[in-house]
Formats: sequence, C-alpha cells, structure tokens
Amino acid sequence: MSLLRSARFPAVMLLASAAAGLIVANSAAGPGAAELKAVHLGVPGVFELSAGHWIADALLAVFFFVVAVELQFELTNGQLNSPRKALQPAIAAAGGVLVPIIVYVLFAHGTEAAAGWPIPTATDIAFALGVLAVFGRGLPSGLRIFLLALAILDDIVGIVFIAVLFTSDVDFAMIVAATVALAVFAVLSRLLDTRARVPVAIAMGLVAVATWYFVYESGIHATIAGVALGLAMFQTPALRVRHVLEPWVNGLVLPLFAFSSALVVIPAVSPRELSPAFWGILVALPVGKIIGITAAGWISQRVGHKEGDERLPLGDLIAAGALGGIGFTVSLLLAELAFAGAPGIRDQATLGVLLGSTVSLILAGVLVSWRSWHYRHHPVPATA
Repeated sequence: MSLLRSARFPAVMLLASAAAGLIVANSAAGPGAAELKAVHLGVPGVFELSAGHWIADALLAVFFFVVAVELQFELTNGQLNSPRKALQPAIAAAGGVLVPIIVYVLFAHGTEAAAGWPIPTATDIAFALGVLAVFGRGLPSGLRIFLLALAILDDIVGIVFIAVLFTSDVDFAMIVAATVALAVFAVLSRLLDTRARVPVAIAMGLVAVATWYFVYESGIHATIAGVALGLAMFQTPALRVRHVLEPWVNGLVLPLFAFSSALVVIPAVSPRELSPAFWGILVALPVGKIIGITAAGWISQRVGHKEGDERLPLGDLIAAGALGGIGFTVSLLLAELAFAGAPGIRDQATLGVLLGSTVSLILAGVLVSWRSWHYRHHPVPATA
C-alpha cells in the first residue's frame, strides 16, 4: 500500500494504463473492449449505466472526494489558507487557464470543436508530483509549494467548469434532496470519533451513495457529489478516510479511468484531416501552459511581492509551466463531457490530451532535471 501512496508509482501506473487502453483499442481486441465498455450494469428498469459511465461518473467521484479533502485542508490549514499565500499561485493559475483557452480557440474558433475550450485548462496533480519525485531531487521547497498550490487551484477551476458548463435539465427537487443528504453526511462525520463509529460509518456510506444518486439525477455531473462530500466532511475523519482511499484511487480508480478513456481508435487520416480539437489541445497543453504560467507567475511575483519574500527564478517558473501542461485525468473527463454528442471529435480530443500531456511530461522531466542539477551545483543559501 505504501507504494500506491508514493508520488512516483501511481503516475507510472496512470501512464501505463492510458498506453494500454490505446494499444487495446487499436488491436484485434478493440471491438470487444468497446462492447464491454458499453455493457449496461445496475438494476434493470430501475437504474442502469454503461460500464464506461460507472467508471467516469461513480468511481471518479471517489477520486474527486479525495481531491476535495485535500482542497479543504489546503484552504484551512495549508498553502492556500490566506489571501497572501494564495495570491501568487492564483495569478499563475489564471494565466495557466486563460492562455491555453486562447490557444485552443485560435485553432477551433468557428468549428464544431469550439466547445472543447475547457479541456486544456487542467493539471494532473498526481503526474506533476510524480515528475517532481522522479526528477526533482534537490529542488527548493518553495517551488514544490508553488506547484502544489497551482495544481490545486487548477483543480478548483476544473471542478467549476464541470459543475457549471456540463449541467443540463436541472431537477431542483433532486438538488434539494442532495443538499439534505449532504447536510446529514456532514453531521454524521462529526460523530465518527464516538463509540458508535461503526454504525455511523455505515450510515455515512449509505448517505454518500444517496447523495451521489441525487446529484446524478439532478442533471449536475455526478462527480460533483464527490467534491461536495469531501468539502462537507469534518476534517479530522476526512483526512483519515482520504488516507484509506488513496491507494485504491491511485491503484484502481485512476488507472481504470485512464484505460477506459484511452480506448480510442487512432484515425487513419492525414494530419490535415485531424480535428481542430486535436491540434488545439496538443498545442495548448504544453505551449499554452508554459507561456501562461510563466508569464502570469512572473507578473504575480511583482504584483504580490513584499520585501523579504522569496522569488522563484524564471527557470523554475518555466519548469512549473511544463508540469502544469500534464492534463491527463481531469482533461480526459472534460473531453468526454465536452464532446459527449460527437464521438469522432471526442476520440480525437482524447488523443490530443494523451499526446499533449506526454509532450508536457517529457518537457517537464527535462526542465525539472535541469533545475534540480542547477540547485545541486548552486545551492540556495540558508536564511536565518
């Protein structure tokens, strides 16, 4: 289990799962895998989803729960618990969202692919921290803190996009039911440290499932239920639950989602015939993120700088920008949501996410290695 809690191994598993999905989809086993993904599971006539939707809507809600618990901690006790701490990474994150959108729109404006503009805005925390763990020996803590805060803020933006842009036919009665269930869950979480912890935990599990169901039926994307539950849960037990769930998320949920999302047949067309969605994402992730995060990060250190504050060198900001271009998990989900009604464009957008994230991964590995070498040979002087 400790291996699945490390920064390196889960990132490797995620990459291997995505590669496996792409290989299977383009092999003789591809049609069978696609049929398996489309099989409906559940209670016939009552509630059924395809296997692919169970993965993206239900299992991925567990991932978002874990993310939300981390968000809650960082917003209350961590690197984002004051406006001053959050200002610089918030400005950098804004640049890392806006510039990729602009790059994407330059490719896709006026085409049916234009709806995919949110896709290149996400950063995969697991991958970014994995690259740091593999290549970042000797990096100063300030860069790690900046990157963590940046990735968390990116996650918040992605969550907002999912909640706002991909909500349709809202059922307000179901929203009220989900809100009531969420409130019950929050109250129960405060009773977990009592002698009745076992029945309380069972009740919380049932209420969590009910909350997810109500959110799904409300028209809001079901993964938002995971976010709401993670933010609503009392922090001390929430951190314990996160610790228990983390290896399952890293070892099962995310690899399964990456494999399922990457079950895409590579189109046998010339580069000119590829969708603007593919090209927009391919360029926006590595190039847009580096430009946006580097430029906005440089500006933020002058706007929010106070005497005595440490500034990240330009090389560190460029490395952070490359790490920010590793989209994977949330970008894959955004691709599925943005082009749910256009499977052809969705598949090419997925390929754009996989290839753009891989390019960013390689760039980040090179740049982080360079910065690590720099700090090992030119150590930062200790401050009193």
